Amino acid sequence: MQTSPAAAAQATRSARESELRTQGQEQGREESAVPALIQVSGLQKTYQTARGTLTLFRDLNLQVEAGEMVAIVGQSGAGKSTLLHMLGALDTPSAGTVYCASTDVAKLSAREAAVFRNREIGYVWQFHYLLPEFSALENVAMPLLARGTAKREALAAAAKWLSEVGLADRSDHRPGELSGGEQQRVALARALVNNPRLLLADEPTGDLDETTAGRVFDLIERLHASHGLTSILVTHNLELAGRCTRALRLESGRLGPLA
Repeated sequence: MQTSPAAAAQATRSARESELRTQGQEQGREESAVPALIQVSGLQKTYQTARGTLTLFRDLNLQVEAGEMVAIVGQSGAGKSTLLHMLGALDTPSAGTVYCASTDVAKLSAREAAVFRNREIGYVWQFHYLLPEFSALENVAMPLLARGTAKREALAAAAKWLSEVGLADRSDHRPGELSGGEQQRVALARALVNNPRLLLADEPTGDLDETTAGRVFDLIERLHASHGLTSILVTHNLELAGRCTRALRLESGRLGPLA
């Protein structure tokens, strides 16, 4: 009997959460006191430019509980993408701490960060970044192959996820043969094929027309709920942001509620 992606994801996630609770007990914590999945404290990020120091974040704080779907909005250049990069161990802060899944991601080596990302985080970007020379099925399987999963097993898992996003009949098509919405659905399947706990999405509907964007967001919502994800989305679409558990605005280097 085959296991569905949702069931497999839930089993993997339950095992990880059980491990976290065990670690908490060993440190004298109460079993019920499961830490927030994301905990950012006093975050600062500065860059040196020809015109002097550019400060993106000033003592930024953020806490995201497991199961939340959080939207982050803000003007272009406010640092929304940079914040996602830090949450996902793609960039490091100038000061402050970033804990993701009880891991201080800023202290990870490059190798450790790569392993952490592959295990814990799924990414969806505004552009799909699918490899043009490979089929949709092969693109979805890439994260599993990078982990060392056997090719047959990786392709089988990828096929299940393409079915999950409604593209079972497009598995042999290359990205150039797919519509924009289909490409983004393949990218979403690729992001989730490793059964991550955290989904980070940077303007996932930004390149799509209004109707297609709504359908892709509907899919993200459904997968978020059915797979027990914690999701953080950057978007300029206030209507879509309003459908999330919380909506925050990044402004002047800090996060606050979206008015």
